[in-house]
Amino acid sequence: MKLAILTDIHGNAPALRAVLSDIDRRGGTDRICCLGDMIGIGPDSDEVLEAIMNRGDASAISGNHEEAVLHLLDGQGALPGHEAVAEHHAWIGSRLTPRSVEFIRSLPQTLEIEAEGLRLLMTHYHRSGGELDPIDEAPSGTKLDRTYANSPYDLVCFGHHHPIHHFQTERRTYVNPGALGCGDRAAARYAIAELQNGTIRVHLLGVAYDNRDFLESFERLQVPDRDFILRVFHGNQLNT
Repeated sequence: MKLAILTDIHGNAPALRAVLSDIDRRGGTDRICCLGDMIGIGPDSDEVLEAIMNRGDASAISGNHEEAVLHLLDGQGALPGHEAVAEHHAWIGSRLTPRSVEFIRSLPQTLEIEAEGLRLLMTHYHRSGGELDPIDEAPSGTKLDRTYANSPYDLVCFGHHHPIHHFQTERRTYVNPGALGCGDRAAARYAIAELQNGTIRVHLLGVAYDNRDFLESFERLQVPDRDFILRVFHGNQLNT
């Protein structure tokens, strides 16, 4: 079985199109797993959701950005911890179609898969008591083994933290393919996990794409918090 692992698309439609084209060009992928934060930060959030919904081979889970947008749409105010970006999330929510809203409302927080004698966990990030753990800026296999000490999983795939992580321990494999839609250069990242007869092989991949019009659209659409977003999440590429 071959799985494509995508995470943190963050409303970046050209990056997602580049990855989906690369997956289709390579062939042989049985399933695509999207690990949350498909929306937010980027203005193409609805287009991203449409692309995922329209594929018959894609599964998805929710991330904190989906949960934050739904919190506002449901009249519950800002999701705790996301108060500073409530205006941005409200703007994103106002641009989603009813179909997209119902889709993100239906998403589970985690997905468990059994295949080739292996047990897999798909999660946006590590959770304690249902809440996302604080991001560990210096993760390691040893730390993650402690987090998942009592779990049955052979492979844990996660995102949320935008850098790439790949740890192999005696207990299991951990993979974060890195943010697909955010970065300081025009490279959309994802991973392929090949499962066969109880073994796991991980391939970390990146696809070049043209992101100029996407970055320029932040000003054209007057995206809330655009200066901060372009600087922190896209490395001020338009000014370099």
